[in-house]
Amino acid sequence: MASIFSRIVSGELPAYKVAEDGKHLAFLDITPLVEGHTLVIPKKEVDYIFDLPDNELAALHVFAQRVAKAVKAAVPSKRVGVAVIGLEVPHAHIHLIPMQKVADMNFANPKIKVPEARMQELAAAIAAKVEGGSGLPEPAGDQASARRTAGAAVPAPLADAIKGLHFMSESDAPLEAVAYAAPGGELTNKALLESVGEPADAKVEKMELTQFLRNHTADDGVLGDVSLSNRYKALQMFMKQEMDNTQVYRVGTGPEVHAYALGRTTDGTLAGFKTVLTET
Repeated sequence: MASIFSRIVSGELPAYKVAEDGKHLAFLDITPLVEGHTLVIPKKEVDYIFDLPDNELAALHVFAQRVAKAVKAAVPSKRVGVAVIGLEVPHAHIHLIPMQKVADMNFANPKIKVPEARMQELAAAIAAKVEGGSGLPEPAGDQASARRTAGAAVPAPLADAIKGLHFMSESDAPLEAVAYAAPGGELTNKALLESVGEPADAKVEKMELTQFLRNHTADDGVLGDVSLSNRYKALQMFMKQEMDNTQVYRVGTGPEVHAYALGRTTDGTLAGFKTVLTET
């Protein structure tokens, strides 16, 4: 009887795939230890990993290396741990586990439940970071857009700084933490619009972040709350000091304008926040 992994390879069972080539497949573990926990398998069904011929064992680990680098780029972690257990499924596989601490690799820990939408987001984010391409067919419609824009997770300190903040224009709108797979080279208006999923002919106006947030960082500004002003100051400082080429892009025309405050992280991802400005 075919293993559950062979049934995934054949297409009989679904999986959150992140990378594939002619002989290997990588997909998210549906009972993970942590978010981003990924399995790497040979498509050929072999029960015990060390029964693989030397060349096939080496090729599996080279493929796993590409996937591990993508996991590291897409999921906040200090390291990506590697484990081979070999008792759960009679089909050779390698566990790739994003780690913040050694205990994250403990298979005695309770497995976590990750919502389907988040699993799809993680799979798209990892696939977008696989060096040389994931080898997966490009999904259609909204899924393709999700893969382009979910290139990496928002850095945790940035997400924490943004959480719960609202931008005041003629109405107030929440700040939403975002991350996009950055295009290579200069971030032209065309490349920006494609990355964030805005219409190709939309108007783009650039602003300095300090100018954009000036009424929110002032103690006597529009927020009327010094503690909130201080949060905006901390957010501004983080984006100016920890990210490169931070800029605000106002996209579209009134009465509602989409504003994206974005900078490049150390791995090249575009990250920051977006909000909506009401201007009549």
